[in-house]
Amino acid sequence: MTAVIQSEKLTKSYGAHRGIIDVDLEVNEGEAFGFLGPNGAGKTTMIRTLLDHIRPTSGRATIFGIDTTADPVAIHKRVGYLPGEFVLYNNLTGGQTLEYFANLRGGVDSAYQQSLIARLEVDPSRRFREYSKGNKQKIGLIIALQHRPDLLLLDEPTSGLDPLIQQEFYGVIREAKAEGRTVFLSSHILSEVEKTCDRVAIIREGRLARVDRTTALRDLAHHTVELVFTDHVPVEAFSGLPGVSDVVAEDHVLRMRVAGSMTPVVRAAARYELADFVSREPSLEETFLAEYGRKAVEVPGQ
Repeated sequence: MTAVIQSEKLTKSYGAHRGIIDVDLEVNEGEAFGFLGPNGAGKTTMIRTLLDHIRPTSGRATIFGIDTTADPVAIHKRVGYLPGEFVLYNNLTGGQTLEYFANLRGGVDSAYQQSLIARLEVDPSRRFREYSKGNKQKIGLIIALQHRPDLLLLDEPTSGLDPLIQQEFYGVIREAKAEGRTVFLSSHILSEVEKTCDRVAIIREGRLARVDRTTALRDLAHHTVELVFTDHVPVEAFSGLPGVSDVVAEDHVLRMRVAGSMTPVVRAAARYELADFVSREPSLEETFLAEYGRKAVEVPGQ
């Protein structure tokens, strides 16, 4: 396989503030790669360092075999980038903004641009300042996608998008991958990475904690369940169930962590008088704390 992105001991230090530390990573041509971590873990720093928006403190990285600090212009010609936060020209319409960036690229396929506008449900006649956060995000996505780049670098791409548009975006990513293009996508949502990516790297406190196939990370997925009973809380009826852990009782409320199927919990709960049943997917930070605890990530040899 041809490596599109490679980094060796890539480090960006902000002094006392967290950056990225000794990141060794390889992303292959044609794969969708997820860069997963809670907010503040180093995802944006990694992407900005790869693009030479900021220079590494030590280590090195290449994109398309080009050192990122040697010729970033040659790299940027083949990259579509969506930053985590961006500001565009408030007085231009969405359509004018897209045309401006298309012209910077030397022109784009107008039919493809129009299909993205339709699929993401953008009104190109409105001025950028009139857009909601979600519609601004759509414009940013089209700018990144419309020239069909060899590599997409997307920082939290679904932020602000409604669920239906998110599903359309996932379809666009699958199409880009099917065309042999490479996707590097940062996210703090485990389920989002599962829907779009072949492999994923987990970054925590600036260090890589794990790199694996997306399917291998399903052991991280779990739900927090809260059962409210009308009478005595039967802790012993749930603590030994498959996939159930961290069972805590408080008054008539039972809280637990459930990995895998919810069926054993539902069957057990059905034997008692239940006032409420609440299940939610925890934040990635909660998931990481459950998986790795509060200790700093330890890297062999460090």
